[in-house]
Amino acid sequence: MTLTQQFAAYTHWRSQLVEGIDRYKRWLAENELSDAQTGQRFARLLEKLHEDRLYVAFLAEFSRGKSELINAVFFAEYGHRMLPSTAGRTTMCPTELLFDPGKVPCIELLPIETRGSGLGVGEYRRSPEAWRTVPLDIESPEAMHAALRAVSEVLHVPLNVAKALGFAQNAMDNTALDIAADGSVEIPRWRHAIINFPHPLLQQGLVILDTPGLNAIGAEPGLTLSMLPNADATIFVLSADAGVTLSDLTIWKDYISASRGGSKGRMIVLNKIDGLWDELRSPAEINAEIDRQVSTCAVTLGVPTAQIFPVSAQKGLVAKINGDEALLARSRINAFENALVNKLIPAKREIVRENTQAEFADIDLRARNLLEARLSELGEQLAELTELRGKNKGVVGYMMNKIRARKEEFEAALERYYAVRSVFSQLSNQLYGHLGVGVVRRLATATRDTMNEANFSKTLSNAMRHFFLVIRGNLDQAERDVQEIHAMLEAVYRKFVVEHSLKLDTPMTFSLTRYQREIDRLESWCDTHLNTAYQFVTHDKTSVMQKFFGEIAVQMRHNFERANRDAELWLRTIMAPMEVQVHERQKQLKQRLSSIKRIHQATETLEERIDELRQAESDLLQQQQKTERIAQDVLQVFARQPAGVPVGTAHVRAA
Repeated sequence: MTLTQQFAAYTHWRSQLVEGIDRYKRWLAENELSDAQTGQRFARLLEKLHEDRLYVAFLAEFSRGKSELINAVFFAEYGHRMLPSTAGRTTMCPTELLFDPGKVPCIELLPIETRGSGLGVGEYRRSPEAWRTVPLDIESPEAMHAALRAVSEVLHVPLNVAKALGFAQNAMDNTALDIAADGSVEIPRWRHAIINFPHPLLQQGLVILDTPGLNAIGAEPGLTLSMLPNADATIFVLSADAGVTLSDLTIWKDYISASRGGSKGRMIVLNKIDGLWDELRSPAEINAEIDRQVSTCAVTLGVPTAQIFPVSAQKGLVAKINGDEALLARSRINAFENALVNKLIPAKREIVRENTQAEFADIDLRARNLLEARLSELGEQLAELTELRGKNKGVVGYMMNKIRARKEEFEAALERYYAVRSVFSQLSNQLYGHLGVGVVRRLATATRDTMNEANFSKTLSNAMRHFFLVIRGNLDQAERDVQEIHAMLEAVYRKFVVEHSLKLDTPMTFSLTRYQREIDRLESWCDTHLNTAYQFVTHDKTSVMQKFFGEIAVQMRHNFERANRDAELWLRTIMAPMEVQVHERQKQLKQRLSSIKRIHQATETLEERIDELRQAESDLLQQQQKTERIAQDVLQVFARQPAGVPVGTAHVRAA
């Protein structure tokens, strides 16, 4: 199965999942088995599936053939190079290729001067006016190719301007800029590019990130703090004619290797093997030389040789365009594509399956418990009324008093429930306080004031350490809040299950571990790239502060926003099952008492009421069976291994 077919199969599977979950959602709503909290959970679940995208990042030093590899793997059917690919540097700024149906085909370009503001690229995504938009004429390959050359544009600026924009200038730095005779340096014209293009794979949710060389990567913390860690796969591209250079090794160690959390979906491509093709040597000798290069790279990077894919992207692209099967086989591009097919998409599908199935299973469990509670209550009513057959009014009156006593007992228990809700509300507010975005904002302001007043690098260093210390303290306190809330509700759940036979499982747990790990990651990056003696010597205070507040503080704020949002959902979810069943029990006890009263006043209605309850019980059993069938249909989609589905051929014009 080709990459396009596999991705189409994955998209088809995801669409079936959305349809099944939406059908289940509508069924619960139609049968009064849902509530506001369940509706919100469904909405969020479906939103995540609708917005699901597969991010593939290509990372390398310049002139390694990243853009040509992307052309060969994803865009060969267009009959020409989509991304610029010539000798020297082509992609000068991080470039995303995606499709947003809400926008016309275009290139959005963020000027390099925006670095001077101290705001990250993520912040500028919310400001469309900051970007320059270049239309894409998708009917003309030549016009598209010309427009896409924008990602290669550069500026020549004085060294002090480059320094102010965060580019390295120290000769000892691997990312140092080359200074021309007139004292100017070459920098990218654009800080970031987004290419919105209706390619079949991009339309199905694929996002490709093409990164520039080491110099630009090091100058843009948003890449290493957000975009690269969130990629589903990172493709590291080397060149067979250069091997693993010092700058390649720097990229590998700093941004990709497992020690940097980059092992997820990591693949290594040794490109330009056509440079080793020599007509004076036999195919066996050429293959042996390629194998030797692969082994050398594997030893240098500390990975198995099976993780390295030798290819010729340029020959693979030519072979695909010309239909040359022999050249295509020699380029070995198919081996790399097969690895993408067999590793990347199944792994992505498994992540989506795990995240979605757990949420769906919990919603399904709540619906089943509610149905069981209703059936149990109906069973009790039927048993009570059946026993009243042939009994006199005194017995009916006794039963009425018994149900009234149970109702009053339950209402007395509700006082404890309301007291628990009050404590729950106080603890929830306490948790929100510790996870609030305001915590990060106030801390960032205080840290900025300290760093502004600092005259020594030690003060800057201590301010950064204090920032993380306070952040960790807040998250630790939030963790204690979570444990206290869970323990309290677990005790209340248990009491209502034992004393009032409510159908309640153990309250859902909530962990802040993922947010603690994000703090660890950000602090590790800070300690490696900012809070070091070398950085303080080679960069001025303003540059260090811009990176810290433009990226570290922003990422931390986003981390707390996610934690706050997830905590809010958990708090609603953990209380909802009890609220639903408490209200259900109140309603059923009220109905039972009303029913007995009517029977006491007119005994001839007894058989009518028994018939009504039997019909209601029958309806509930059918409802339960239908609910189980619909839920089972969804679970079968979860378990299904997506098969190939027909893929429509994109309408393209050959160059």
